[in-house]
Amino acid sequence: MSTQPIGIFDSGIGGTSIFKEIKILLPNEHTIYLADSENAPYGNKTPEEILQLSIKNTELLLDMNCKLIVVACNTATTNAIKMLRAIYNVPFIGIEPAIKPASLSSKTKTVGILATKGTLSSELFHNTTNLYRNDVKVIEQDGDGIVPLIEAGKTLSYEMKTLLTSYLKPMISANIDYLVLGCTHYPYLIPLLQQMLPNHVKIIDSGEAVAKQTKAVLTLENLLNTEINMVTHKFYTNKNPQVLCNILDKKYNVEVLEF
Repeated sequence: MSTQPIGIFDSGIGGTSIFKEIKILLPNEHTIYLADSENAPYGNKTPEEILQLSIKNTELLLDMNCKLIVVACNTATTNAIKMLRAIYNVPFIGIEPAIKPASLSSKTKTVGILATKGTLSSELFHNTTNLYRNDVKVIEQDGDGIVPLIEAGKTLSYEMKTLLTSYLKPMISANIDYLVLGCTHYPYLIPLLQQMLPNHVKIIDSGEAVAKQTKAVLTLENLLNTEINMVTHKFYTNKNPQVLCNILDKKYNVEVLEF
């Protein structure tokens, strides 16, 4: 099984931010990436819909012989990963907003989190936030509209800047010193966010931590690929492939697949 690929799925192209971190830390691992852009964003769907989409993606990756599955979507993690682990006999790596490091490091005792409605309203998110909140004020902001703009290739557009201005204003007024990105699409906004936020505000996403956890689980389960072969990275989408192509290295091909 060690030579089988790592499966990664997201509600579109955002999870490629996780793929890039995994590729850096685990350069010997094959990967298969599913961009469920046809159903993006997951954040506005019901928990039942999110679970069914997650099951669909998981079963497709298992059909492709994946040895481990990274749920590269905060909304799918917080709403579905518990059930996925109960149903399938394969390791799952999930993604949670990095509330813990932000809360522990904050000097102003105020942190902001930009996430989808599906993540912010989930039981897992509330449990995690309450665990690490302590005396820190957490300002939650639903990033409604961000994912569709990124999926449409409008990451640096006027519409995006206008949207982010309205979302960041209350956080800046409250003197946050950390902004937690609670969606794997959002790291692609970091250059823009750095321009819009005061210099002292640090931005945290979960990509590196997820890659480290993936390596730890593969090591624990004796699933690390120790063969030195040509590594393959396959990408599938069920919508316009051009947006995914635009953020990937040109050496990668993106195939359109109905799922």
